[in-house]
Amino acid sequence: MQVIPVMLIPVALGALGAYVWTGEFHVWLFLLTLLGAGAAHLFSNMVNDLWDYKNGTDEEAANNVDAISTNSGFLTQGKWSMRKFEFVTWLLFGIAALCGIVLGFISGWWAFILGALGGLIAYFYVAPPLQFGYRGKGYSEIAILLSFGILPVMGAYYVQTSHMDVRALLLSLPIGLLTTLILFNHHFLHWQADRQAGKKTLVVVWGEKRALIFSRVLLLLSCLSIIACVAAGALPIYGLAALLTMIPLYLVYGRLQDQNRSEAYLPLMGASMKATMTCGSVLMLSLIVQAYLQTM
Repeated sequence: MQVIPVMLIPVALGALGAYVWTGEFHVWLFLLTLLGAGAAHLFSNMVNDLWDYKNGTDEEAANNVDAISTNSGFLTQGKWSMRKFEFVTWLLFGIAALCGIVLGFISGWWAFILGALGGLIAYFYVAPPLQFGYRGKGYSEIAILLSFGILPVMGAYYVQTSHMDVRALLLSLPIGLLTTLILFNHHFLHWQADRQAGKKTLVVVWGEKRALIFSRVLLLLSCLSIIACVAAGALPIYGLAALLTMIPLYLVYGRLQDQNRSEAYLPLMGASMKATMTCGSVLMLSLIVQAYLQTM
């Protein structure tokens, strides 16, 4: 539940963009979108837990002395039975699907289609036969950018307005890239266990040194996307204040070597999560201020 804001922030950004650019805002549609997106995110996390457990990835992480296990513990520690875990997982999927269907009827079927794409990506991220997260060719990073950036922002915008806008696409990039950075940095915590389990993340394929370079590139792209949003009118000029939220994360990279123990990546994970939350909050605040100034 503590990572739910990673999904709710892009939904809020899409709805705020709709209000600022078109004056459209329907509170019940917004709340229904939040419910569906939140349920979809929890479904994604749980189905990821489920298949990592079935594929032996969690076992490898537990047996590797230098790996930091990141599963929920519901299955690995026997807190829930497999049957109960699967029931709750698919219940969350059902809630998300029902929200998507209702929004499709009210706002247009693109709302359902965008939500369905997100659901398919969430499931096949680790589930066979696609297993985006196991292939190590950048598929998983593209999947995260879509699922936690482009689809929720554009979907929330479409729900409010029943049409698309390129500004919504631009607005999705900063939060989408930062969330992709969270998931990418997450792989450093147990990449050697992933390798032994056959999970080919980019960290496994490239090794620590090259993966750390790419991690910095994702941060740079996040910053550039904020500037692009301002230049294109998707954000007001004071939206550039969001760049300040990247500084603590940037400083963490300076404390890392080309090769590190898993524990050394915990500050990077924490800083990535904080940067995403604070940057998203600043972006939302800038749109709220813009909406207020437009009404004066």
